[in-house]
Amino acid sequence: MAGKKLITKKGWWLIPVLLLLVAINWAASNWHARVDLTDEKRFTLSEPTKKLLRKLDAPVKIDVLLKGDYPSGFRKLAEASKDILSECKEIAGNKLQFRFLSPDEQVEGSTSTYADTVNAMGFFPINLTSQVKAGQQQQFVYPVALLHYKDQTIPIELYKGKTPLISFQELNSAEAMLEYQFAKAIDAVTRKEMPIVAYATGNGEPMGYNTYDLVENALKPNFRFFSFDLLNQPFIPEDFSALIMVKPSLSFTDEEKLKLDQYVMRGGKLLLFIDRLNAEMDSLQQKNEVVAYERDLKLNDLIFRYGARINPDLLMDLQCDYLPFDVNGNGQFELLPWNYFPVFESASNHPINKNLGFVSGQFVNTIDTTEAEGIRKTVLLRSSVNARKIGAPALISGRENVTAPESEKFRTANLIAGVLLEGKFNSFFANRLSKAMNDSLQAYDYGFIPKCVEDNKMVIVGDGDILLNAVVKGNQPIAMGMNPFTFGSQREFPFANREFLLNTLEYLVNNNGLAEAKSKDYVARLLDSKKVETEKIKWQIINIAVPVLLLICFALLFQWMRKRKYSKP
Repeated sequence: MAGKKLITKKGWWLIPVLLLLVAINWAASNWHARVDLTDEKRFTLSEPTKKLLRKLDAPVKIDVLLKGDYPSGFRKLAEASKDILSECKEIAGNKLQFRFLSPDEQVEGSTSTYADTVNAMGFFPINLTSQVKAGQQQQFVYPVALLHYKDQTIPIELYKGKTPLISFQELNSAEAMLEYQFAKAIDAVTRKEMPIVAYATGNGEPMGYNTYDLVENALKPNFRFFSFDLLNQPFIPEDFSALIMVKPSLSFTDEEKLKLDQYVMRGGKLLLFIDRLNAEMDSLQQKNEVVAYERDLKLNDLIFRYGARINPDLLMDLQCDYLPFDVNGNGQFELLPWNYFPVFESASNHPINKNLGFVSGQFVNTIDTTEAEGIRKTVLLRSSVNARKIGAPALISGRENVTAPESEKFRTANLIAGVLLEGKFNSFFANRLSKAMNDSLQAYDYGFIPKCVEDNKMVIVGDGDILLNAVVKGNQPIAMGMNPFTFGSQREFPFANREFLLNTLEYLVNNNGLAEAKSKDYVARLLDSKKVETEKIKWQIINIAVPVLLLICFALLFQWMRKRKYSKP
């Protein structure tokens, strides 16, 4: 009886301990705290992404099609996707659900598979051959996720590569872009109102089949699209978030330039894709030669005022696309590099070209930046280190490729082909506005603005063909930038011209701040193979023997302390 009282008396502390444990568990289930120890903050979402997730008004469900026995690179991509989505779920709570599925699984309530679904959306698998214990296996990998929100379903491309040649750098870049890809998709489906993007006409801009990919696949699915006649309309509406001008061929009047200028002063965004020289593939194919001459668009002074100059020359680059040539004159054509079709490799120096693939151009003009007070310039497209430029008038002949280009002539590096201008632009018409121009502005209740009130942005590219698509047999338009002569062949390459445009528009017109998520960089920390080989035994001993020795030492210390405490005096 006395023993029971003693236990009861000494066991009173169990009650507060149990209550404390219950309180700790309850608090842990409601509040979470994490510490991200990675240098790149891989597991820390950017503030714009967090803000977007907190504003979700309906559940978002994401199906990631990366479940399967894939090679290590794609397993790592799947794990990285899971980590990012888990972080998103911590912020969004029950408003965000995700799961990993195999592309071969059937869609609920349907006889088709998820692979069929993404194929119908225009996403095709990577045909991957990997090494396993039993030998080689061939797999179709779909690095795609499907986002479901209310009655919408949109695809999210998690990896941009299209060939079986998977590189570690590409997968590392794909991991760095995961937060941005998921956040951009969520922003697209939850956005209340899409920005208006207009396509300028009235000065000979193309409007045929060669604009199909630009209008139908790039602009209409992502923005409210308008075609705008700059020549005949009195002013550019402020509702237009951006105005795209592609390859004009007719001169601009002062009245048109005033419309463009005041649109910029009021905060409108300009995207100018200009061919200063007239050089067309049609003429080259018909006569096997063409003379490139200046179009005289009368836009040079306006662009110069804003901080750039499109030069009357052509960029030639050893890093270029291919064209078919009759080398031997016997009617048998051979694909050869064509230096007038440069291929631009992304410098990844800005969210617009971050982790961007190659962009192809045709008869590109170089650009110089000019002195403009308060204007920041960022080069978006530049040549390789093996380039040159030739001035106008320039004779372009198909016979140039009969012999290999002389490498010593291609010694100029980083010729500029595309530039981003940011800052408070000064009006081209400041101190030169005529009374007639001023009256035209007053007639529509617009006062003249000599300088941007707030910072503005514009992009200038010395090539209009970057946004145009070719048309193959049967009037079938293909993707912008894709070479029609390699289309469907082993040399076919998916250029990133469309992604360049969409990234540019995303940066110019969307104020969601998601560019912060896109600017993340993941540093690839590879093991030194030589060091691994020489220090292999040492680290094996440290990792295996040291923990065992520490455990033995702890056991001996514990036994000694126990004997000392309970041994009789």
